[in-house]
Amino acid sequence: MKVSARNVFQGTVSAIHPGAVNSEVLVKTAGGDTLVAIVTVGGVQSLGLTVGKDVVALVKAPWVMLATSDSGLKFSARNQLAGKVSTLSKGSVNTEVGVTLPGGTEVFAVVTNEAVAELGLSVGKDACAVIKASHVILAIPA
Repeated sequence: MKVSARNVFQGTVSAIHPGAVNSEVLVKTAGGDTLVAIVTVGGVQSLGLTVGKDVVALVKAPWVMLATSDSGLKFSARNQLAGKVSTLSKGSVNTEVGVTLPGGTEVFAVVTNEAVAELGLSVGKDACAVIKASHVILAIPA
């Protein structure tokens, strides 16, 4: 599968919490992290999602926010993946930041160069990738 999303997580559905319109789907990634996705009830049915099913979770890099431990903030976003900055690829306006999680998975975010400076990001610094559950798209092999 070729996709334009920078973040592609292989995983397995570990739980489904159905709602009237949307369901909360928990995905255990190959690296041992858990991602939460909000998927319509129809989407859960059309993908045939069940506990134990293999899925791919996709997240575009611009949808990933970054925080540092000294931010003093708590977030409502369900996905808060703590790791260390592993790469910084600076452009003229934005920087692609890679954060490596303890299980080895690398999460990529695209943030402004100003944000990188304000957060004091550098390779080896602790950082948290923050992703809204509604920004996690699930797919299954065709």
